[in-house]
Amino acid sequence: MPVVHIQVCGHIAVLRDGERRDPGIPGRQGRELLVLLVLRRDRAISRSQIIGLLWPDGAPRAADAALNSLLSKLRRVLGPDLLVGKAEPHLALPAGSFVDFEAASSAVHRAESAVAAGHWAQAWGPARVALHTATRGLLPGHEAPWVQDERRELESIRRRALECVAAAGLGLGGGEVAAAERAGRALISSWPFHESGYAVLIDALDAHGNVAEALLVYEELRCLLRDELGITPSAQLQQRHRELLLQRA
Repeated sequence: MPVVHIQVCGHIAVLRDGERRDPGIPGRQGRELLVLLVLRRDRAISRSQIIGLLWPDGAPRAADAALNSLLSKLRRVLGPDLLVGKAEPHLALPAGSFVDFEAASSAVHRAESAVAAGHWAQAWGPARVALHTATRGLLPGHEAPWVQDERRELESIRRRALECVAAAGLGLGGGEVAAAERAGRALISSWPFHESGYAVLIDALDAHGNVAEALLVYEELRCLLRDELGITPSAQLQQRHRELLLQRA
């Protein structure tokens, strides 16, 4: 049984029994087809569905022949034992195969479970693994609707990983509080209307004794929500703000 390692986030890489196979992937559409077959191998996809996903703006006249050509080239890359089926082409990866996207999803689940239990050291490693993978992105420059769906899922993994890194950093304390602060700033930058980033950053700044700066972060959120949505921060953050004011006084 072959040992298969596939990286779809960032630079696409395919290893079979330690041998690099990705140089044989047939161009832009070949990369897109590979990622589609990897990420959706748990469901049956017909040839017509694959054509619709690869050519969302309308399939060319010879779309069936073009798909045959792409599949043939991918079979040479992966091996005919891994890319199987004619009416419903799909990947049959052996047990134990590694796919980085799926590994990141599993890692962030483990990190969240460890955070919920207050096991900060156990959360740290899986959270960093998930964050490193998700930060690489997915198929840059490809804007097919299905790619954007998978990209949103990867961004969700990145956000959850940042939240776990932040929680673990605050829980561990010491030098790891700086990592929590960086995670909080990254959360705010990417998800400015998501309160978790502000809460993390406020706690990290407070832990470093920067209460005034923590108050400024709260004020930034308050003004953003007021001006853009006409609402106020959550009751939990308002209570945190009152605590900071008392602490400052």
